[in-house]
Amino acid sequence: MDMTEFLRAMAAAAAKETLPRFRAAGVVSNKFDAGFDPVTEADREAERVIRELIRAEYPGDGILGEEHGTENGGSDRVWVIDPIDGTRAFISGIPLWGTLVGLTVGGRAVCGMMSQPFTGELYFATGDGAFYEGPGGSRRLTTRRIADLSQATVFTTTPALFTGDLRVRYDRLERAARLTRYGTDCYGFAMVAAGYADIAVDAGLQSYDIVALIPIIEKAGGVVTTFEGGPAEAGGDIIAAASPELHEAAMKAIQGKI
Repeated sequence: MDMTEFLRAMAAAAAKETLPRFRAAGVVSNKFDAGFDPVTEADREAERVIRELIRAEYPGDGILGEEHGTENGGSDRVWVIDPIDGTRAFISGIPLWGTLVGLTVGGRAVCGMMSQPFTGELYFATGDGAFYEGPGGSRRLTTRRIADLSQATVFTTTPALFTGDLRVRYDRLERAARLTRYGTDCYGFAMVAAGYADIAVDAGLQSYDIVALIPIIEKAGGVVTTFEGGPAEAGGDIIAAASPELHEAAMKAIQGKI
């Protein structure tokens, strides 16, 4: 099947595992001895079925998933999976979570999807561009083309993720923007691609938190880097902006240059 159909197939398979468990009384485990990093049966089962599809369609490809580790790690092509990005939102009954699957080739993110099955939305990117399918129909994704940071809407999961000097840098960005909203996880990054937000930032991301989102945002016209301006595929402190001009302005704010 072509790549678009394959992304849809993975989204549908994952939804069969996540939706019946959403807003249901399921067991929540904690990955940490100190602190709280939740994981559910829905996380594990959604990743399992995605892996099965990848093995069947692309048996030589590598797989990196949050819940089940690495397979074929030496492959030039690696599928990167976060079965539920926003597990805290998931267990709280809030539909600001999504299933992320991205493909890297030579370490570069080339296609990806973010599926939110409760709202019936699929955001995805292939070599042909970035697209939305869901309520209201289907359309090509295009970022909002603003360059003035004072007019920007910024999304982040929580400022609490930014600590020490990193919090100082984040606060500069928030003060410079028009509006900031919290609690968004992957959904905030999708909103940048969709043209409803202008900047999304999060700290301490893993590769599986961001790889799927990079091509969606870039093919919609945006820019995704680390706070230092480098590639985002390996994760870290990440900023996505709707345009190169806005990204430049946001980086200046973060660096205290404006």
